[in-house]
Amino acid sequence: MANDTFALAVELLKRRSLTPDDAGCHDLIAARLQPLGFHIERHCHNGVDNLWARRGTTAPVVCFAGHTDVVPTGPLDQWLSDPFEPTVRDGQLYARGAADMKTSDAAFVTATERFVAAHPDHSGSIAFLITSDEEGPATDGTVKVVEALRARNEMLDYCIVGEPTSAAEFGDTIKNGRRGSLSGTLRVKGVQGHIAYPHLAKNPIHLAAPAIAELADTMWDEGNTWFPPTTWQISNIHGGTGATNVIPGVLEIQFNFRFSTASTAEGLMDAMNEILDSHGLDYEIDWHLSGKPFLTPRGPLCDRLSEAIREVTGLTPELSTSGGTSDGRFIADICREVVEFGPLNMSIHKLNEHVAVENIEQLATIYQKTLEKLLT
Repeated sequence: MANDTFALAVELLKRRSLTPDDAGCHDLIAARLQPLGFHIERHCHNGVDNLWARRGTTAPVVCFAGHTDVVPTGPLDQWLSDPFEPTVRDGQLYARGAADMKTSDAAFVTATERFVAAHPDHSGSIAFLITSDEEGPATDGTVKVVEALRARNEMLDYCIVGEPTSAAEFGDTIKNGRRGSLSGTLRVKGVQGHIAYPHLAKNPIHLAAPAIAELADTMWDEGNTWFPPTTWQISNIHGGTGATNVIPGVLEIQFNFRFSTASTAEGLMDAMNEILDSHGLDYEIDWHLSGKPFLTPRGPLCDRLSEAIREVTGLTPELSTSGGTSDGRFIADICREVVEFGPLNMSIHKLNEHVAVENIEQLATIYQKTLEKLLT
């Protein structure tokens, strides 16, 4: 059994599961879980495959959440080996998805197999929520399964998302929350005209400039113990027809709020509208909320997982909310404690993505120990 996590990781990594194609990864995972007494459900939406599996019917429910889809490889000639032919070099396993996050998926499975073998009559329940739509738009994946579970009032107590969280050393970081992401496209309307006759036109760039400066300087909140202050950033800006002698009729700005639990999406929308209104602009905004912030303070899940990490690695992990978003933002709607923990993240989405071979079994052991601490 010493190498079964490695072997399963290799089998998953061989599958060319470019988002949102699952490429049979869910079948492989389900085939390992079903003999353990898991009830298997498939949730398919718009070509996206999702797997929900549960063993047990009582609380507490410990859920392992992950994704089997991977990002594109990039230039194949810049990989030192085929990204879908897992290869070990210098103690590292190279393949697309090695760190993000098929190693975690494999460790979930083998940790559960070992735990169930040792504790067939454990308390509570174990669940798996695996999607193939995390690296893509994330509209038909985890969020859809969460909606289905919430509709039948199936709630979770603890969830570990297998994202690669370790920063400098394996085991040094647990993500216990993430900022929310609120994007929008702002269109400021003016009047198009000849650049030589500005009195016959209204330049939306000039009109919007003071408002843009105020938006950039605004302190939206002060953050809190776990999160930095909310930020507002422009990602793209466009105005004009391409001609040098035409005043544009519309200025279009794409922007994003990364916001903490100190703010709400509704509050940020209202505050931005208030600033734009104060400048007398004629505008419209298309809003898109891709994720609300979530936070799991110290409690049973953070504490038990930290203990398991310390027992295996000797490190006391830092709790962090840095970085982008994850599917934890959806799961937090039905789960009171959600954290992320997985391998080193230094090579994710890069050419020659890799994970240390020695960390693969360590990860499975940490997950197994966490189950033991929560369900025995």
